[in-house]
Amino acid sequence: MNLNQILLEALESLNANKMRSGLTILGIVIGVAAVIAMLGVGDGAQNSITGSINDIGTNLLFVFSGNEEAEIRNPRPLTVADAKALSDPFAAPSVAAVAPVINGQYEAAAQGEKMMVAVNGVVPEHRQVRNETLTEGEFINEAHQLERASVAVLGPETAQALFGRSSGLVGESIRINGQPFRVIGVLESKGGGMTGSNDDRILVPLTTAQSRLKTSGGMDEVDAIFIQAATAELVPVAAEEVAQVLRTRHRSAIGADDFTVYTQQDFLSTAESITGVFTIFLGGIAAISLLVGGIGIMNIMLVSVAERTREIGLRKALGARKRDILTQFLAESSMLSFFGGIVGVLLGWLIAIIIEQVSIALGSPFATAISLDSVLLATLFSAAVGLFFGLYPANRAASLQPVEALRYE
Repeated sequence: MNLNQILLEALESLNANKMRSGLTILGIVIGVAAVIAMLGVGDGAQNSITGSINDIGTNLLFVFSGNEEAEIRNPRPLTVADAKALSDPFAAPSVAAVAPVINGQYEAAAQGEKMMVAVNGVVPEHRQVRNETLTEGEFINEAHQLERASVAVLGPETAQALFGRSSGLVGESIRINGQPFRVIGVLESKGGGMTGSNDDRILVPLTTAQSRLKTSGGMDEVDAIFIQAATAELVPVAAEEVAQVLRTRHRSAIGADDFTVYTQQDFLSTAESITGVFTIFLGGIAAISLLVGGIGIMNIMLVSVAERTREIGLRKALGARKRDILTQFLAESSMLSFFGGIVGVLLGWLIAIIIEQVSIALGSPFATAISLDSVLLATLFSAAVGLFFGLYPANRAASLQPVEALRYE
């Protein structure tokens, strides 16, 4: 039997039981669609997270107090003086800019609206280091720093929540922790970040945060120091220079640092590792439904063998070889999984689009990513399922003795 004849007979056999074949194909369709959609969600999540990390700036290093690896019990806090020392071009020539920051959660109020929001005390260099852009107004400058001015730059979500709009806000007044601040600018939307939304925050001068908002720790202490290396290639060198400066200032030995220096690549590697596990987990759950569809194929093929026992015996009596019978039933099971795989890919792609549109409608845009790898993986896996679960019924049919098969009632 040639390939065309085998496929034609397989189609005729499946067409003879349309409802049964359709329901069997449906199981594969659901399984493949689930795999495609879940892998799309996982890949989309990974792209979103890594994209948000890249958007916070370029060539970045992050310095935090404490070191889990060294288990330092009483780490010295990071200070503004540490940040100034890191700005010294002779001590750290690979460092282009340094931006210490104070983080806090405070109540913001305006026009009768109140909300808890992240408030960051920043310096003018923060705009360069964190790649901040404005839709209107100006950023915090040196004059604001020196005067400890009560000025604020709003994230677009915060502006929308407090004023019902995110434009025409320069000159408006808000209260942070009960204290008045004048709005001088509105940030451009950047979406989600490592610690939450980059759009739901307020920036104030670092000196103002120290004197008017900070309630714990020393006045000179900061929560983190963001550093921009001169170039991407100099990031490892800059990290070593930063560590050496802080070791000298904190009088800590190598291996006993009371601070931690992270690079952007560290965060990207961690995020990709986490989202990779997340994607595999989602794909594994979805693959279970594909296995259930495979069991459906085995079930329908066993029923088909039982119904066609006399036909198999007649074919063998007329000279059909074991290989011909085996090939015939494997072709039928493979065709079931093939059709289910094709329809499943289309349905999975449609589900991914629906998930994306729903996220946009809910105000949390999320782009799913259907890759060629995921399509090939789901399609090949469905084909393998068809072959695997069709092998036993096909072998059972091919092993029937002609005499016994002809006697079968």
